[in-house]
Amino acid sequence: MTWSQPADLRVQVERLWQRGELLRAVVGDGALGWPLRLSLKSPSAADLSNRFDAVRGWVREISAMPRVRIEWREWTHRVQGRQRLPDTLWIDAVDDALAMIGKTGDALRFQALWQQTAEAQPTLLAWLHRSPLQTLALAERWPRLLAVVAWVQAHPRPGVYLRQVDAPGVDSKFIEAHRGTLAQWLDLALPTEAIDHAAAGMAGFARRYGFLGKPARIRLRLLDPQLLQLPGCTGLTDITLDEDSFATLTLPAQRVFITENEVNFLAFPPVSSAIVVFGAGYGWGALARANWLHRASLHYWGDIDTHGFAILDSLRKYFPLAASFLMDRSTLMAHALQWGEEPLDKRHMLPLSRLVDEEAALYDDLRNDRIRPQLRLEQERIGYRWLCAALATTVQDDSRP
Repeated sequence: MTWSQPADLRVQVERLWQRGELLRAVVGDGALGWPLRLSLKSPSAADLSNRFDAVRGWVREISAMPRVRIEWREWTHRVQGRQRLPDTLWIDAVDDALAMIGKTGDALRFQALWQQTAEAQPTLLAWLHRSPLQTLALAERWPRLLAVVAWVQAHPRPGVYLRQVDAPGVDSKFIEAHRGTLAQWLDLALPTEAIDHAAAGMAGFARRYGFLGKPARIRLRLLDPQLLQLPGCTGLTDITLDEDSFATLTLPAQRVFITENEVNFLAFPPVSSAIVVFGAGYGWGALARANWLHRASLHYWGDIDTHGFAILDSLRKYFPLAASFLMDRSTLMAHALQWGEEPLDKRHMLPLSRLVDEEAALYDDLRNDRIRPQLRLEQERIGYRWLCAALATTVQDDSRP
């Protein structure tokens, strides 16, 4: 049967609800025109002849629908005589539409949230208009969300941790859980000078609105015990510092090695006037703040795969003279028994502009699967003797004028 059933007509109204149109209409700010015409598929003349009882049942069901106004059409059928069928269905007001789908209570709640927001933060009404269903989903948390906005307005770019926000019923976990919503609200509610527009996304929330973020922690090992003497520490010390302390450390290191693997970091052999840093993936900004690091000879040791070369390329954005270490073709081919596969979801397939010729050639072979599909040599699989020999050559090369 192709005739519109009462359930089909309710679905039309429910679609308007899902698009937020009915809630916008509740606050007098919608695009719907009232009365609202519903799409109705009616029986044909052939149906009257062949399915007369079914048509009469359909008329009864449509006639019994509450909250709709029916315009009727009369026609004279050659067999059944004069008949009266629903022709057009109208919903005269938004209240009728809401009652039809059982959303009257939700609409009243939205009205209350709209009024509350209009009084407390009228600049946020544009967000409510755009996201009415999300507004309802946040109804129980609404007063606390508004309290966060009010607090930040009173303390623009506060320079404190989220834990220190002193708003009613609000703690740092609440703010962190609602960063997405709060970011949209604060962008509307704050003056532009109170927003760092260069910081974006969940990770950039604190910096965007002037809160203190968790400091980056940088871990290093002294490969030469003469570099630094700490009270109570002997040998090749393993040190972890926040980025500010690392930036002001001013170690007299001539050589700095960066490795992405913790075992490699811990087992790195002694090297005169050198340190090894446990790598930070793509997050090189913290290291770049250390001026003393720019005066050292920097060597990056990552996996021989497309991802490893992409990290090397990103490092050179901050340290253009950084050299790769054990990321060459001879190392790869000498360790064929240790080859593995690079996960497809981690492969980097775009050209990289900061690689030197030899690195670029190997990277192109890897991303185009010329040696073997998804080829990867993880750094910790490289022989220890090979590492020591490469270090001796690197130290010798660094010592040349």
